[in-house]
Amino acid sequence: MKRLVIFSFACMMAVTGMAQQALGMRPSVKSPIVNGDGTVTFNFFGPKAQEVSVTGDFEEIHWKTLPMTKQDNGVWTVTTKALNPELYSYIFNVDGQRIVDPANSYVNRDISTLSNFLIVTKNKDDKGHLYQVNNVPHGTLARVWYNSPTLGQQRRMTVYLPAAYDGKKRFPVMYLLHGHGGDETAWGDLGRTSQIMDNLIAEGKCVPMIVVMPNGNPTCNAAPGWWHEGLYTPDGNAFNERGAKASMEESFMDIVNYVDRHYKTIRKRSARAVTGLSMGGGHTFNIARLYPETFDYYGLQSAAARMSRDADKLDDQMARLFASKPKLYWIAIGKEDFLFQMNSDLRRYLDAHKYPYEYYENDGGHIWRNWRIYLTLFAQKIFK
Repeated sequence: MKRLVIFSFACMMAVTGMAQQALGMRPSVKSPIVNGDGTVTFNFFGPKAQEVSVTGDFEEIHWKTLPMTKQDNGVWTVTTKALNPELYSYIFNVDGQRIVDPANSYVNRDISTLSNFLIVTKNKDDKGHLYQVNNVPHGTLARVWYNSPTLGQQRRMTVYLPAAYDGKKRFPVMYLLHGHGGDETAWGDLGRTSQIMDNLIAEGKCVPMIVVMPNGNPTCNAAPGWWHEGLYTPDGNAFNERGAKASMEESFMDIVNYVDRHYKTIRKRSARAVTGLSMGGGHTFNIARLYPETFDYYGLQSAAARMSRDADKLDDQMARLFASKPKLYWIAIGKEDFLFQMNSDLRRYLDAHKYPYEYYENDGGHIWRNWRIYLTLFAQKIFK
């Protein structure tokens, strides 16, 4: 019996050791390699693979696929042209199978799609530097549960507190809303919100502020895997068929009230801003009309700003909003964005009624690369 116990213990230790070794194993190759001239080299060890390529957002607007070449040692490799400073996403294609780079542990999820990412930077004034973690004072990023009486749910949001937050001084708040298929993790993970805010604040380019990133899906309490529905596959439309007790916009003051009760906020209109991308831009458009005297700054990023079929109601709401004289009504969109026409229609409406707004237009479409730019610009415009 004693020998059996000793043998069992030895087997257990061997298995544990193997597991620890597996966790500590280094990749067969180094990938990606950001070279000094701004080019990036990708490597993949696949001696039995027949065809390997890498697809990434290496162009300003479009994703590009680069065929990789097999070396004698079984490593497939390719080097890009010199890339501008930026955060880049990419994925490998191995014999028709899309896979993440096994040598790169930095992975983001966008709805149900996983992609690796890397950052190219040349100096402290470029976008790559802004998006990376630098040696500056760091704010706190927390996942917070709150009660929404309007929706009858416990819901989760992400809250960024600036490095200067000490529980004594009060701060303004920016409410930052995601797009269709996103959740409360989207702006933090894909948008690099904490890195952008840390760096802008450290450089004195924006006011220290609290940033609140809620879940904009009223039929989902939280991001996939973080609420009682379990580990379902996210598809952007999860549980929509259930309906909701109220819309995101109708329940929005539950979030504002929770934040004001639990954080040191400046509880004034002049210290509140709301901005969002795509669906979140549509939410911003509607929140502005529902609560015209609650926020002073509005940012519509590639906004799904659907003009109401009830023209009289829209006219009344917009008249009330602009009569209250918000400090900023800002619209930003890329020339290739599929919502460009919708935003042009909104601008024509604002022009026809002589409502003041600011407009920013750049290249590119409905992509995170643009939304990171818009967040950077908007954050520098508010609470001044």
